Amino acid sequence: MPTDPTKRTENWDTKYDIVRIAAMLTAKRAKMLEHINAVTPLLAAMELQVRQTCDASGVPTIQYPFYLCFGREVWALTRREISGESLAQAVAVLVAKWVARGLVQAVLQAIRSDVFNVGAPLAP
Repeated sequence: MPTDPTKRTENWDTKYDIVRIAAMLTAKRAKMLEHINAVTPLLAAMELQVRQTCDASGVPTIQYPFYLCFGREVWALTRREISGESLAQAVAVLVAKWVARGLVQAVLQAIRSDVFNVGAPLAP
C-alpha cells in the first residue's frame, strides 16, 4: 500500500527538525573534533608521500588529484583494518579501476608498494 503523502511530509519534517539536528551535532561535536584531529595528520602525511611518488615518477601535476584519489581509497582500506592477501587483492582491483581511467599502472603500483607497503596479490 502506498504511503500517504501527508505522512511522508510529516516524517520528513520530523527527520529534518533543525533543533533536533543541532542538539545531536552538539552532543557529537567533541568526539568528532577529537577524531578529525587524530586522523588529519595521518591523511596529510599519506598525501605528501603520494605526491612525492608522483613527482619521482614524472607525473604531470594536473594528474595528481587522480593519484591522490587512488591513495585515499587505499588508505581507507587500511583504516578499515583490511590486511594481508585481502588487502592486496582489493588494491589490485583499485589499480585496475584507475588504469581503466587512464592512470599509469607503474605509478599506481609504486604508490601501492612505496606508500602503503602492499605487495601484489598472489597468483591463483
